[in-house]
Amino acid sequence: MIDKIALILTIIGGLNWGLIGIFQFDLVAWIFGGQSAILSRVIYTLVALGAIWCISLLFSDMRTAVGEKDKNE
Repeated sequence: MIDKIALILTIIGGLNWGLIGIFQFDLVAWIFGGQSAILSRVIYTLVALGAIWCISLLFSDMRTAVGEKDKNE
């Protein structure tokens, strides 16, 4: 469950960075009232935490993940 939340947050961050890179438009800042608004900073922090969590997924044992998936199906 945490893996999926982290992945969703990382995707949100990636899409926002794509908008910044292509259109110079920060969607998070636009929605929540600027980059320094507390809600924007909370979203940026959650995205960063999600990305940090996803780093751990790079080093997880893939055989274990596949084995757990097969047991749940």
